[in-house]
Amino acid sequence: MRRDPSAARAVGLVALVVTVLLGTAYALGRSLVPDPPASSVTTSATGPHYADQPPADDSSRQGTPGGDRSPAPAEAGQDGGVDPSGTPGATGTAGPFGAQTTSGTSLVALTFDDGPDPQYTPQVLALLRRHQVRATFCVVGENAQNHPDLIQAIVADGHTLCNHSWNHDVNLGRRSPEVIRADLLRTSAAIRAAVPGAPIAYYRQPGGAWTGPVVSVARELGMTPLHWTVDPSDWSAPGAGRIATMVVTNVEPGSVVLLHDAGGDRQGTVDALYRILPSLTSRFQVEALPDGGT
Repeated sequence: MRRDPSAARAVGLVALVVTVLLGTAYALGRSLVPDPPASSVTTSATGPHYADQPPADDSSRQGTPGGDRSPAPAEAGQDGGVDPSGTPGATGTAGPFGAQTTSGTSLVALTFDDGPDPQYTPQVLALLRRHQVRATFCVVGENAQNHPDLIQAIVADGHTLCNHSWNHDVNLGRRSPEVIRADLLRTSAAIRAAVPGAPIAYYRQPGGAWTGPVVSVARELGMTPLHWTVDPSDWSAPGAGRIATMVVTNVEPGSVVLLHDAGGDRQGTVDALYRILPSLTSRFQVEALPDGGT
């Protein structure tokens, strides 16, 4: 059968119109749907958000009112740290707030902090006696009160005494002058209860956290603020070998060496003295700081 050409054209025209109408309808509908944003940040519990960031380090505040961010001691509750120049084992010669850092002469001074301790102080005294060395002991008041016999032994061997606060309060220097004075007087009274009339020539601030007020009060009470020159970080118990190496390597004429006979496991310090004492006495005159204070 022969198809009518006019009918075929009519069908084709209808199909074209339908196609155009469908395309127009799709384009119109698509334009009414908003496009998604180019990027987005999830706030789900598993997605990235600011709560995952670590908090800012507040360790420098040390409980200071008003958020004071002055530098805190390297090791809270212990004395010592790292030289401001970044060199372990030695500190600068300019004392903080005018505290004394050297012996003032060519003499080398060994100092022992935080005692007395019934386990370690007698060992230290015995080794010093063996090598005929006198040192300076920075004693904590409550330890002096608990162990008066050890304070007596220290003085009997000719060592110099140093006030090291009542209970090793690192923040003592930030307290009022009245509180500082009461703390230092209480400590000195405990020392003198064991050794009446004994000179207490020096004061050492716990943690080396010196402030103007604590330096002023110490001087008013007749004590020289005493810092240090060489710090082997024995408070962190690095081992006898490292303690000894840091001391014998860094000591020079006039050095004040920071060591500990209490405040933790100090056997490493005691053992290090077996090397430190022969080495230093062969090269320097090792002596206690003069006890000309009151």
